[in-house]
Amino acid sequence: MKTFRDKTAAITGAGSGIGRGLAVELARRGCHLALSDINGDNVEATAVQVASDFPKLRITTRELDVANREAVQDWSDQVVADHGSVNMIFNNAGVALGTTIEGASYEDLEWIVNINFWGVVYGTKAFLPHLRTSGDGHVINISSVFGLIGVPSQGAYNATKFAVRGFTEALRQELAIDRAPVSATSVHPGGIKTNIARSARYSDSLKDKMSLDEQKGKALIERLFITTPNSAARTILRGVKRDSRRVLIGPDAYAIDAMARLLPTGYQRLLEAGSRLATR
Repeated sequence: MKTFRDKTAAITGAGSGIGRGLAVELARRGCHLALSDINGDNVEATAVQVASDFPKLRITTRELDVANREAVQDWSDQVVADHGSVNMIFNNAGVALGTTIEGASYEDLEWIVNINFWGVVYGTKAFLPHLRTSGDGHVINISSVFGLIGVPSQGAYNATKFAVRGFTEALRQELAIDRAPVSATSVHPGGIKTNIARSARYSDSLKDKMSLDEQKGKALIERLFITTPNSAARTILRGVKRDSRRVLIGPDAYAIDAMARLLPTGYQRLLEAGSRLATR
């Protein structure tokens, strides 16, 4: 994809964070937008913000729960009906869950898997036929640096983000083998200044097993947020133009990627020691 001008991009989780950043940066490049978010007011606010600066673009919105397969399929079909075609799907919507694996409830595990993994699967499969029809398509799935390493207290989140990475990398290869007019990119952000930590679910098991209460846990995570959503969006779009297989976002992402490569199992001891120090 050499240009975004006059293309159409669909974005989940567009009401805030990276999703809103993507909407703004794509609009600056002349791209029409189909925006969705589980919070209808937030996605409308994104649309109003973009439309005020770029009134000539076609912008549509949908209140959407990405864990609802039928709703995602209906949205993809509606995007084509509204825009004529769609070239990109950014499967960006996601949630966080702080818990030990032993202490995690099945309900919380199902909640995060349904959004972070199945939401990506539904978005990919619903839009893929339309992307093929466009003749110039791209699937962009947001994983995480936690899709590169396992982290204490983040086992459930790790599971979903490792799954997104494997799913996307396999898809990329299949599309290449088929010589399809569609590509796929797995995105691994480091700490991005979003509200994901504040809106995360937390389990009491962290306090019982790791001496980490909800307030302290969220503060520790937010301390690692160093990259703005718009900067992250620009990095993602640069990766799409380059047809990158993997996009790392932020200096912390590059450091974590290097650590995983150099110390594929040894990094775990470092994180164990760091976690003990952080919770004192």
